[in-house]
Amino acid sequence: MILVPMGRHASEFSRSIERLFDDRFLDRVAVPACAETASRAPAIDVRETERGYVVNADLPGVAKEDVKVQIEGRRVNLSAEVRQGSEQREGERLLHRERSVSTFSRSFALPAEIDQAASAARLDHGVLTLTLVKRSAGNATQLEVH
Repeated sequence: MILVPMGRHASEFSRSIERLFDDRFLDRVAVPACAETASRAPAIDVRETERGYVVNADLPGVAKEDVKVQIEGRRVNLSAEVRQGSEQREGERLLHRERSVSTFSRSFALPAEIDQAASAARLDHGVLTLTLVKRSAGNATQLEVH
């Protein structure tokens, strides 16, 4: 049997391998660097109250005009798009772009149907807050974001 001493170099090598296969490994391999649109599912928190539900969704950099909230019965669909300007100053040359267009999309179902007329949506500092009131039935509708 041959024993190989494990020292500082082995632990550095191990950390390098771990960094290579971190959480973003598939992003680097599966998504080309020149991807025009980056799509994300926003993080959400859903709380239930006696009257309905309160949903908070992270939408950084999104203007309220670019947010769409669609309600179909008990299903809620969130979507938004952020377009970064292609602003270049004289003497500058773009080497790499990842921020040109970002889209957010998330769909989820709640235990009860939503009353769109009594519900509200508000975007404040990149956080969308939906106050959704429970009801018995409904058609597909869209909320106005304030």
